[in-house]
Amino acid sequence: MSAMNAFDPRLTPARPDLASARLAGTVEAARFVEGTRHVIAWPVAPMKAQPSPEAPLVTEALFGESVTVFEITEEGWAWGQLDADHYVGWLSAEALAPLDGAPTHKVTALRTPVFPGPSIKLPPTALLSFGSRLVVTGTRERFAVTEGGFIFAGHLAPLEAKETDFVAVAARFLGLPYLWGGRSGAGMDCSGLVQVALTACGIACPRDSDMQEAALGKAVPFSGDATELKRGDLIFWPGHVGIVEDEATLLHATAFFMAVVREPLSEALLRIEAASAPVRTVKRLD
Repeated sequence: MSAMNAFDPRLTPARPDLASARLAGTVEAARFVEGTRHVIAWPVAPMKAQPSPEAPLVTEALFGESVTVFEITEEGWAWGQLDADHYVGWLSAEALAPLDGAPTHKVTALRTPVFPGPSIKLPPTALLSFGSRLVVTGTRERFAVTEGGFIFAGHLAPLEAKETDFVAVAARFLGLPYLWGGRSGAGMDCSGLVQVALTACGIACPRDSDMQEAALGKAVPFSGDATELKRGDLIFWPGHVGIVEDEATLLHATAFFMAVVREPLSEALLRIEAASAPVRTVKRLD
């Protein structure tokens, strides 16, 4: 973890009463614990900033992702840190299972059903989102066999497989509902879309737009002329990020349309500046 983010509460598992043992000597806390790794057993597990059903969603953990848990309360809340992007928050303890075996495959469809047997006519027991991780133990007809059920093998890829065009990945989610804190097939926010698309290409990506602005790519000059932009550039406004599809088009998840949309770039630049602020940064990935 970089020094810049060392004490960001979104990324630092530390409270006045409890902190990760690896932070001993760095932060002050009444108690330090090692934490225990678990795996997400729900199709999607909401992560909250506070242990309350009414608390706003800050991000989502997907099936098969791992989390280091430092506390489980009597009320059934688990406080922990996601291993992939280091986000810290509260999950339902019921969403967790013991870590047992490393994932072998990931979901490449926007959503895929899990069947109790090798037949598409059976009622599915769950729907897994793009990027969910699972352990495949074998195959049967056209299905991959997992501990939780049968999944159409064409909707999976080996865990190490990488997409080659994150802009094209993002475009697959066009029409998906906008959801603050979302990064699943149920909905996404602007930074969730960027994170999911880049992660699919093997590019490590932080969760929130300000983190992405600080960590990703190289800043390039931008005078406001859309012709200066290239496919794959990330445009950052205060609290928002979009992906340049080409010099005429922006891909983004936006609350304005409450969806992932393809919007004329010049119109988006004018609309967002009038509603909130001008472009703050343009980052170009290597």
